[in-house]
This record gives sequence, C-alpha cells and structure tokens, in this order.
Amino acid sequence: MNGTLPELLTPAFRALSARLGQDPLQVQGPGGNTSIKSGAVMWIKASGTELANAETTDIFVAVDRTAALSEAHEAQGDGSCKSTILDPAIKLRPSIETTFHAALDHAVVAHTHSVATITHAISPEGRMDLAEKLADMPYVAVPYAKPGLPLTREILARIKPETKIVVLQNHGLIVCGESVDAVSDLIQDVENRLALPPFKNKTADPANPAPEGFVWSEESWIALDPQTADLALTGTYYPDHVVFLGPALPVRDHDGVPPAILIKGQGILFRKDATSSQKAMLRCLSDVLARLPADWTVDPIGPDAEAELLNWDAEKYRQALAEQR
Repeated sequence: MNGTLPELLTPAFRALSARLGQDPLQVQGPGGNTSIKSGAVMWIKASGTELANAETTDIFVAVDRTAALSEAHEAQGDGSCKSTILDPAIKLRPSIETTFHAALDHAVVAHTHSVATITHAISPEGRMDLAEKLADMPYVAVPYAKPGLPLTREILARIKPETKIVVLQNHGLIVCGESVDAVSDLIQDVENRLALPPFKNKTADPANPAPEGFVWSEESWIALDPQTADLALTGTYYPDHVVFLGPALPVRDHDGVPPAILIKGQGILFRKDATSSQKAMLRCLSDVLARLPADWTVDPIGPDAEAELLNWDAEKYRQALAEQR
C-alpha cells in the first residue's frame, strides 16, 4: 500500500459511497462509482463491485491519476486504465469510468444512476423540465455516449471550471466537490429538485402460476399497464439495463437466455437463477417508468448503442462478476 495514500479512504467517504449504493433510487447493483483524489493518487470503485459494500469490503483501487488523466485525454493507453493501478498485487480492475473521474478536477466525485435524473434525462420534455429545475446550479448536460472514453470525450467537451453537476442523457448523474460533505449536500439538493412521485400503482398479483424454472417478478405491474408495457418492450433507456437484462424486455423465452420475460396482461417472469444485479435492474426500470409523466415521450439509446455494450469486453467482465454473486 506504500504510496497509495490509503488514508484518503476516510470513514466519511466510505459511508457516502455505501449510502448511495444501498439506495435503489440512487444506485442499482454494481452500477455507479465514487472516487477521491489527492495529487497523483486517486482511489476509485473497482469494476463490478458494489458501492453498497463500501464500509465492509475492499471495493476501491488506487490508480495513478496522472496516468489516468493521460488516458482520459487519449495521449496514451486504451482508456481502460488497467495499467494505472498503483498496487500490482491488486487483481480488480478500476471502474470503466475511471477516465472521467480523473478528468474532473475535484477531490471527490460521485456518479450515480439516480432514478429521478434518469427519468428526466431519457425524455425530451423531461430534459426541458430538468433545465428549469437546475437553472441556477453549476451543471452541464451531456448527450448519451458509450461509457468509458466516448463518454469522457463528451464530458470534457462541455465542462467548465465551475461545473460541479453533470447530467448524463440516458445514463445518470455526476456530482463533484472538494469534500465528502459538499458532494453529499449537492446530491441531496439535486435529488430534491428532480424528485418525481410514482404516478403508477406498482402492485400486481399475477393470477396464473409461473411456469417451471420461473417466478413472477415483484415488478409485474409493468406488464399490466398497456402504455408502460409498450415502453418496456420497445426500447432500452440506459446502459446497465442492456448489460444485465439485454435489450428491452423479450415477450418469450429463447434458448434459456433472457433473465426476464414480459407477458402483456399477465406479468413479468424471472428465472429462478436470476442474479441480484438482474433483479436490481428490473427494479430500476420499474422505478423509472412509474415516475414517467404520461405526457412525456422517451428516447431509447437505440440498437447500435445496445450492440456496442453487448460486445464490449469491459461489460462482459462486470457480467461475469455479477454471476458469481
């Protein structure tokens, strides 16, 4: 650990990370990441680990921030930042989003998959509403891009020295500050401004028994609301849904592959061996769609973006780790 400044991982930083990770309206499963930096050292959540475990498990890795910043600006490396880890004995990979954490010149950075932010950021009307709600805050909006270097490019093209809030279209939220308390307070302010109550009744009790090997999901209400079911079937709205559930939701089983299957008018089936990450992603979809106002339209990320995520080694790594839990 020599030279990695382990003292940066303060109880307050771990507590904030864990609190965000344990709130499904902020982070779902292995999604989201936090970092803390000083000089040339940055500690960041490891890929595939869960922020919820920040106080009980070693989920952070120390990286050479100068080297990671060089990867962020595409001067060297491939953007994975695997070669920037300071302790060669560490076998975990740094988050696939290490480059933007390195590029943001703030001591503490928290990236969440905030349900309130996502609900606004997947909709043209929602993005207009968000712009009004955050008008007096130091924020920028960034269009959808594949996580990793493509997203970092878009962020670097838009941030200013005063930027502390970055809204990611079809993705989530980044909040920066010079202390853990400052970031925590700013997250709460954004969440309070963007809060949307559930408009839909999230209860359902499918009448038919589930077929062999499946159970009915607690989110089966989606299949019973025609408008919501169509949204769930016709598009994918943020990256982690694709990574853990596949594109949109299928209406039938094929080769024993889909973890979740939507049957309109009946419910959503989950395989009995579905992972906790898969269940968390369906919960996220449910939370987003329940809050989406009826007069807001939505923008899926599209088949090209879905294909990029499904064929990406970094996401296959996260999938493999999730299957071990």
